[in-house]
Amino acid sequence: MGSVCIEIVEGNPHLRSLLGWHLQQLEYRVHQAASIYQAREVFLSQQPTLVILDADLPDGDGIEFCRWLHRQQQPLILMLSARNNEADIVAGLKAGADDYLSKPFGMQEFLARVEALIRRRRTPTAPAYLDYGSLQIDLVQRRVRFQGEFIDLTPQEFSLLYVLAQAGGLALSRSELLRRAWPDAIDNPRTIDTHVLSLRKKVELDPRQPSLIQTIRNVGYRFNMESLKPTVPQPPAKLTKERMSQQRSTVTQRN
Repeated sequence: MGSVCIEIVEGNPHLRSLLGWHLQQLEYRVHQAASIYQAREVFLSQQPTLVILDADLPDGDGIEFCRWLHRQQQPLILMLSARNNEADIVAGLKAGADDYLSKPFGMQEFLARVEALIRRRRTPTAPAYLDYGSLQIDLVQRRVRFQGEFIDLTPQEFSLLYVLAQAGGLALSRSELLRRAWPDAIDNPRTIDTHVLSLRKKVELDPRQPSLIQTIRNVGYRFNMESLKPTVPQPPAKLTKERMSQQRSTVTQRN
């Protein structure tokens, strides 16, 4: 279990410490956060397997943060909440939670649910490494290699590149990119243009004529995987009868 990382996002410091202590006794690696702001920082730096998320946090709505988590690399999510009516449970599960535990709860039940969720990780998961030839994206270390060299990307540039690549060549609007790649709600779609410009300077052979991150007029941007494929040598063109005759003539003259 020592290789399994768990993030606890809980506003109550006593409960947060108690849950963390019990999980550490089972040899899980535990990171704690008291707010959504801290939770994002921990998630991006640690990439936990499981996020234990309080639905009511001091600086925002846990349901909204659950949706953001689900749009990332889809970690397992166990939601904790004092709200236990059916509508609240359904809202949490629809937001992306894999399980929902109402407060107050027993510690043995909590640990059993954690262990049940961790067992799901033993099933095949999405690849942790995307290889597009001259561009490789390491989803675990959050690193990018281009033309054999590691590229220094900011966390936001990495998220933007990953979301574009994950779309498989489909064009994504600026609003869709903001929704998928940005941890905070931003109303200015032009933020995307600024980050795309910066990203192109790092992953395009010629940023002035970009071929990898293409602008799709009246839509947004798309990731052009075809631009990364190695060029296949073309077979030599067939000789025409006239050229063959000229070559024979040249050979005869030389002889």
